[in-house]
Amino acid sequence: MSPVDPVPAHHHDDARNLLPNAHAPYSKFPVAAIVVTTAGATFAGVNVENAAYGSTICAERMAIGAMVTAGDRSGIAAVVVAGRADDPLSPCGSCRQVIAEFSSPATVVSSRGAAGTTATWQVNELLPVAFGPLALHAGTGSSAAPGPPDPPRDSE
Repeated sequence: MSPVDPVPAHHHDDARNLLPNAHAPYSKFPVAAIVVTTAGATFAGVNVENAAYGSTICAERMAIGAMVTAGDRSGIAAVVVAGRADDPLSPCGSCRQVIAEFSSPATVVSSRGAAGTTATWQVNELLPVAFGPLALHAGTGSSAAPGPPDPPRDSE
């Protein structure tokens, strides 16, 4: 965990301001996230719970989904996570995996608890042995460069 938060304070405030938008009727644990891309764009998400618990979507994955939907594949520079807990929140395992998919070693995850304490991690601290494109590439025997597929392009 890094002692200095490289994420501007307004991103923490923006995430905290989204908490009322979360749909958390079952856990009563709203979470909001802001994804900042390497291109400087920001995307927001909140958790959306469902009575079929497995259908619940976390705030971090919602924000990353918004980034992908917008066509931004520049990569994630930072993820900011907010909740109502006094202590900072770290992403769940599924979110860590999805964050890693779009991140570089320089990507940070930061959370400021309601009591004002901030925690910041590098992605590889949260998921040190991530399963990703390189693992898929190793299993194919292909000499093609690893990585997610390019988005479809309109034909002319």
